[in-house]
Amino acid sequence: MSAPLPTTLRLLQSITDVPAPAWDALVDPGSVPFLEWGFLAALEESGSVVPERGWHPRHLTLWRGSRLIAAAPAYLKDDSHGEFVFDAAWATLAERAGLRYYPKLVLGVPFTPATGRRVLVAPGEHAPTREAELYNAALEYARAEGLSSVHVLFPTPEELPVLEAQGYALRLGVQYLWRNAGYRTFEDFLGRFRSKRRHQLQHERRAMEAQGISVRTLRGDALAEVDAACAHQLYVSTVDRYPWGVRSLTEDFFARLLAGFRHRCEFVEARREGRRVAGAFNFTGPSTLYGRYWGALEEHPFLHFNVCLYHPVEDCIARGLQRFEPGAGGEHKLTRGFEPHLTYSAHLFLHPGLDRAVRGFLAHERAAVESGLPLWWAETGFKERV
Repeated sequence: MSAPLPTTLRLLQSITDVPAPAWDALVDPGSVPFLEWGFLAALEESGSVVPERGWHPRHLTLWRGSRLIAAAPAYLKDDSHGEFVFDAAWATLAERAGLRYYPKLVLGVPFTPATGRRVLVAPGEHAPTREAELYNAALEYARAEGLSSVHVLFPTPEELPVLEAQGYALRLGVQYLWRNAGYRTFEDFLGRFRSKRRHQLQHERRAMEAQGISVRTLRGDALAEVDAACAHQLYVSTVDRYPWGVRSLTEDFFARLLAGFRHRCEFVEARREGRRVAGAFNFTGPSTLYGRYWGALEEHPFLHFNVCLYHPVEDCIARGLQRFEPGAGGEHKLTRGFEPHLTYSAHLFLHPGLDRAVRGFLAHERAAVESGLPLWWAETGFKERV
């Protein structure tokens, strides 16, 4: 029997340097949709993720002959925008010490705080070995380029042992997620709440009918009713509301999703007197719904809660989906039945002093997060934990 071919590492400056079938063959059928070639290509080809916007693709790929056997979406970053793992304090610390913080290397999906495998591995390969090879390759690339650090954002819990073995320091985060506890109807879900909280949610739900607003989800062929200009307009209506908001995603990004990634897209729309007044551009996997780009053209009481929380939850129950991840932040989700869940990131700094300082910070932060979990859970208003 002949010996297996050796593996070869290649750093690619565009996802299009890999054929879509080769990349998607590595993506587990139950994985997050954001790891699929179509989503990553839409980001790059639309001008949303390009060097001019601070994102320099440096995708790590491992080949055996002409066969792709492992890959990790990775980017050289000129800033920390669009990562959702906030390290501004670390950058300030480095600056005060006379150290250069940027550029840095980030393994993750731009503008997407969703947990998913950061290293994709072909079936039949030993996943921990391939993961270790690519995490080590990331570190060697950082050393060769004189980068400050390597950051792995939102890896799965299964990947953490390999990351720790490679010397990465782990960081805990918290997101608020909805979990299907076997509900048959939305009323079953409401039944988990204490009386006062349940009446509050029912009041907020009824507000849509009282205001003459209808909410529905468009998917499949029905997405023909949504155009890229509308989706982008809603997206920027939210971004422009904040002084720190940045229009990172272009209209062409939404056009590419609707043209070539429609099987993963959904659109929740709210209409009043026949006109669209709000919407949320979401994504779906086999068992999970992911809330993403929300916007409103008119302001109405409780509109956001219904479009972004209540209607998607009701839809998940009807379809038998197990999880709904509405995105990062938003403690208002706790009081509406979204439970706190840990997220993870991993960090390795090449300067020993900065690395020690960050690890010390992370130890204190971890203790605070772990002690806060039961307090956050108590805010859900559930009568008991299931």
